[in-house]
Amino acid sequence: MLGLTGVAASTAFIAGCGGNGNGNGNGNGGGGGGIEIDPGAQIEFDGQTPGWVGIAPDAIADEENPTLILQEGETYEMGWTTGDGAEHNIAIYDENDEVVDDLVTERVTEPGDGQWLEFEASSEMVTYICEVHPTTMVADIQVE
Repeated sequence: MLGLTGVAASTAFIAGCGGNGNGNGNGNGGGGGGIEIDPGAQIEFDGQTPGWVGIAPDAIADEENPTLILQEGETYEMGWTTGDGAEHNIAIYDENDEVVDDLVTERVTEPGDGQWLEFEASSEMVTYICEVHPTTMVADIQVE
């Protein structure tokens, strides 16, 4: 069973790179599109097991697993401030499904202040993910 979970997670990551933005077929970011995020922005999510729900900036509000377009070399802050009471964390992965530059938070049920990642966007960043729910809470990052 654990092996199947790993395969399902890998399939989700591969599917997430295809163009619908998140591998779960809801169509956000369709055709490789996405939502441009201004440099210096604070990217805020509601951690819901079916998917990350955008809170801020306004461009991602109420979007599930939005594809984020970031500018290489610019600084951003990403995190979650509310959730559904289930355990979540947030991490930024590269194309090998590995955490980029230790950009991962602890797994918690209440987000508190510790669920924020401050980072400089780099081309190795391809997804943001909840490691507890890797098949539903995952979406693409495009760095330009």
